[in-house]
Amino acid sequence: MSLSDHGSGPRPQRLRAQLFDLLEVGEHYPVGARRLGLAITVLVLLNVIAVVLDSVPKIDPTLAALIRQFELMSLAVFGLEYALRLYAIVESARFRAPILGRLRWAMTPLALVDLVAIIPGVVGLSGLFDLRVLRMARLLRLLRILKLGRYSVAIQTLARVLKKTSGEIVVFAFIAVLLTIVCGTLMYQLESEAQPEQFSSIPASMWWAMTTLTTVGYGDVVPTTPWGRLLASLIAFLGIGIFALPAGVLGGAFVEELRSRRLTAHFGDRDHLNRPS
Repeated sequence: MSLSDHGSGPRPQRLRAQLFDLLEVGEHYPVGARRLGLAITVLVLLNVIAVVLDSVPKIDPTLAALIRQFELMSLAVFGLEYALRLYAIVESARFRAPILGRLRWAMTPLALVDLVAIIPGVVGLSGLFDLRVLRMARLLRLLRILKLGRYSVAIQTLARVLKKTSGEIVVFAFIAVLLTIVCGTLMYQLESEAQPEQFSSIPASMWWAMTTLTTVGYGDVVPTTPWGRLLASLIAFLGIGIFALPAGVLGGAFVEELRSRRLTAHFGDRDHLNRPS
């Protein structure tokens, strides 16, 4: 539904519907919505840069003052955006109930991300805690980069792919943990007598197994016995397969999601089309 479709009905309802259109970002949404999303994305990135600069001990006082002013401005923008979303969200069929619908929306992941982007700034400006907590609050402002997920179609696609393949990822993670334990145990049995300090226990050997299975290979701990080296060679090849399999699953899920996105862009978003005008 475009902005021009809200020509009838009470003026507050038309305004609310227009705000909903403006705050919804996607490839088939109004140009104004995409421009607003781009502006918020730039603001989030500038906030990250500001946090990085604010961590410099001997920062120029003028630049420090500008960062504080920018923090106040960003806090106001993010707070206003959250309030407007909360006001207009009842235009969605999923959250139509005036009170319960807004409460349900406030508990959604994206709404919680928006809230997380605001709270650290409020904590830092409140002066209710000591300086150590204030430093932590300033670092928590980096969480504002999570808001990029709302405005980036690519990040949203990644989130949907991870959600669809969560079962397979859990299985692969379980197999990786199991292999780390088994390989660490075997290497402990083979190398503990030759290198009692490096392979002093099964947990210590698991560190070697983990770095080998992930193909990182720091080289801080290496097997020296013939059987240990043979096992290390097998584990190295096994590690390649452990990460190749989930990569293939994720790749297939990405292809399926991109195909679904093209179909959605062609036929339109059902929730967006079913909203009452």
